[in-house]
Amino acid sequence: MELFFLGTGSGVPSKHRNVSSLVLQLLQERGTNWLFDCGEATQHQILHTTIKPRKIEKIFITHLHGDHIFGLPGLLGSRSFQGGTTPIEIYGPPGLKEFVQTSLKVSQTKLKYEIRFHEITEGFLFEDEQFKVMVKKLEHGVASYAYRIEEKNKIGELLPDKLLTAGVKPGPIFQKIKENASVQLPDGRTIYREDFVGPPKKGKTICIFGDTRFSPQFAEFAKNSDILVHEATFGPADEDLAYEYFHSSTRQAASLAAMAKVKRLLLNHISSRYLAKDIPQLLEGAKEIFPNTQIVNDFDQVTV
Repeated sequence: MELFFLGTGSGVPSKHRNVSSLVLQLLQERGTNWLFDCGEATQHQILHTTIKPRKIEKIFITHLHGDHIFGLPGLLGSRSFQGGTTPIEIYGPPGLKEFVQTSLKVSQTKLKYEIRFHEITEGFLFEDEQFKVMVKKLEHGVASYAYRIEEKNKIGELLPDKLLTAGVKPGPIFQKIKENASVQLPDGRTIYREDFVGPPKKGKTICIFGDTRFSPQFAEFAKNSDILVHEATFGPADEDLAYEYFHSSTRQAASLAAMAKVKRLLLNHISSRYLAKDIPQLLEGAKEIFPNTQIVNDFDQVTV
């Protein structure tokens, strides 16, 4: 899994940061990508990457402010024009379906695939054989949400020495045993996978927060995450503005990460008021509270 940041700015695009969008790349896990938020010009940012819109399987929108959704109609249209035919799942607050459908209708954009809309509320969102996704309502000027993506534990490594001891010779049968709970051998014996693999590999957990005021109550939702992606619109000196505009500062995000005992904090949604020369100071203040902090830039890739 990798996080690929397409836009790390807030409000309006700047020369160095586009507005909000990031991709959770799941190419090895399921051959697809999940997109989180889709600010203006997201598809332009994608042109500078190897990401293919037709491989976007799910889109998660944190809230309906323009810097998080204005790129969505264009991206959906391009996905169709570029050969995307598989259905796409879109999750977001009430009103998102109306926004997308109205934009496509007025522009007479016809898609070659089905869109399945899901209005989100707090709690459980969905679960499949690989992932479980939860949602938490945050504190912002409009309904804004955080997503918690929990990868399920994976099957442990195959133990070839143990198979050899059991008289199973190397070959395609090894892969078959890894992929199936039980396998019948040519000699009639039945091999059970659980007897020939190591301990399960613990799945990863990622939390991606939309825009929000700082509140300690959100720490429980992010608890023990491998990665927390949190907005940091303002620096420590501007925390009064952060509160007024329903946002968080770098130090407040770091405080939440410490409370939640996450492993790594990635800060995005940086205000254009801060120039490149200001970033080291903003980062230093956050690291004083939570050392494993990074302020991400557009096109940064982070392995989960």
